[in-house]
Order: sequence, then structure tokens, then C-alpha cells
Amino acid sequence: MAEQGPDHKLSVKLLAWYDVHARVLPWRAVSPARMDPYKVWLSEIMLQQTTVAAVKDYFLKFVSLWPTVQDLAGAPREDVLKAWAGLGYYARARNLHACAQVVLAEFGGRFPDDVDKLLTLPGIGPYTAGAIAAIAFDRSFAAVDGNVERVISRLDAIETPLPQSKPLIKMRAQSLMPKRRAGDFVQALMDLGATTCTPKNPNCLICPWLAECAGQKQGIAATLPRKLPKQALPTRNGHGFVVENARGEILLRRRPDKGLLGGMTEVPGSAWESALPEMVPPLSAEWKKRPGVVAHSFTHFNLDVAVWVARVEVEALPDDSYRWVPKADAQSEALPTVMRKILAHGLKG
Repeated sequence: MAEQGPDHKLSVKLLAWYDVHARVLPWRAVSPARMDPYKVWLSEIMLQQTTVAAVKDYFLKFVSLWPTVQDLAGAPREDVLKAWAGLGYYARARNLHACAQVVLAEFGGRFPDDVDKLLTLPGIGPYTAGAIAAIAFDRSFAAVDGNVERVISRLDAIETPLPQSKPLIKMRAQSLMPKRRAGDFVQALMDLGATTCTPKNPNCLICPWLAECAGQKQGIAATLPRKLPKQALPTRNGHGFVVENARGEILLRRRPDKGLLGGMTEVPGSAWESALPEMVPPLSAEWKKRPGVVAHSFTHFNLDVAVWVARVEVEALPDDSYRWVPKADAQSEALPTVMRKILAHGLKG
């Protein structure tokens, strides 16, 4: 029977390993309790391109502020953006809030257990839909993240570099999915990659799949998965303007909803361009340039920002996207990390 074939034996081994070695994570339910779809969804959105260590505190903060999807849907978006500030990839925060509202309005506050319906929700792509369906509802869908790509590449000694190997890896992961305990199996694969089949110095001797691992047998496990050489990132340049009024308030503004860092609060600044753009401050003042620049890296480019500081008496705002915020409260705003850097550089000394 196919159910008792090599793939089934691999699944049994991994689940037995997981029963002993599963990570304790704040979004995981302790057996026999069922996983909360809201917590599964929230954690999966936060974990996109972010580490477990970075996510834990944010997750606990969110479920403390908004224990249910109904609570999150009813929260002001600005509060959600503030709570997210510092976690990065800010479109996730906007989609998180929008998704909660759709789940409440169209699904009665319950996440659908069907992958196709999950894919209709804001911010949910194929990986996240599969992860929610498997982990929260025990549906047999392989969810392939970076950990799983590494484990499967080594298990089958797949030397085709990423991203070309992704379809093969996904097909292989799906072939290993058991009919029962699909959610545990998906999490087991992730845990195996995170704790044992690590990017550097994998601990092969304690791996439950040691006997079956083709990469280990061939002595190439630690070199997998193969990746195409990274291209050098371009550098963009811009200006940031840290201005304080006589009451000790800092001028901030809200970015447009669309585009990079959309909807977040920012220190006023210029566009970010390959050549340093013209210095056009938001208010007339005696502007002084801080030494050096603020350097920050995004996924597709590096950024250097020249920081200018000024103090003004006239407090007229350029438009309604601007506002004065007490200096002591500025860091509690929905400021992305790059804006926190700019503000800190402008205020130091």
C-alpha cells in the first residue's frame, strides 16, 4: 500500500521526532487543544521574512491588545500600524487590518478552512493559505518556507539552485504530507530546519531523517540548497528633516497609503533617488546638516539619508498630512525603523 511506502515511513519518523522536540511557541496550542486559526494567521503574517525571535514579542503584544479577529477588525488602523512599527515590511500591517475586517464582514469572524477562500483574503498568498489550512484545520497542504526548502533540498540532494528548484521542492514536500496530523507535520518540517537542519553546521547525527538523507550520504548537505549569486543592491539617496518647535514638539507626517512604508508615520523628507535630490525642506528655517548619513537597507536597495535639523517659531503646517508631536511621544508613533534612525540622528547631541 502506498500509505506504507517510503514517504509514509519518513512522515512517521518526523512526527515521532516532533512529539519530543517541538518548539514551544506562543501561537502553538498544547495538545490536545486545537490551534486557534486567528493566532495561526497572525503568526504566519508576522513570520513572513522575519525570524521567530523577532516575532514573539510582537505576537504577544498583538494578542494582548486584540485577543480575537473581531477585536483587531474594530481597532483603528493607526493603532495597528503603531503596534507593528519596527517589525518591517509594513504592507503586512495594512493587509493584516484589512484581512481582519474582511473575515468579520464576509465570514462571520471565522477564518475559512478552504485554501481557495483563504487566497481571497488580503495579504494571504499560496504559502500562508497552505500554512493556515494545514496548521489550523489539518488540511493536507504543504507549506514551504525557507526551512522546508533547506530540509527537502538536503533530503533529496537537489542541486538545482533556488528559485528554479521551488516547484520540485513543493511537489516533494506535498508527497510527504500524511493523511492525518497534517498540521503537526508542517510544523515539524519547519522545526527540523530551524533547530537541526540549520543553514550552517547542520546537526545531522541527531536528525530523524539521517538514514534517508541523500545530501548527507553524498557529503554535500551543508552546501544545500544552492542559490544563484546575489546581485549588488543599488543605493538611493535622500534628505530627512528633523524640525522642533518652541514647545519641544517634532514635525511628523503620514505617508501615502500606497507604496513603500505606505500609511506609516515618517520624518518629513525628500524622495529617494539614485542621485541626491534637491534639498527642499518642509518649512522655512535655518537648516543645519548633521555630520554623516543615516544608512538603511531595504530588500531591493540600500538607502543613505542626509539629516537636516532646525528649530522654528512659526508652526504653520504645509498640509493636513503633517502634525506636531511632543518629542517624548515621537518614538511611540508608527515610525518604521529607518525613520527612528533619522529621528535619533537628528536629535542626538
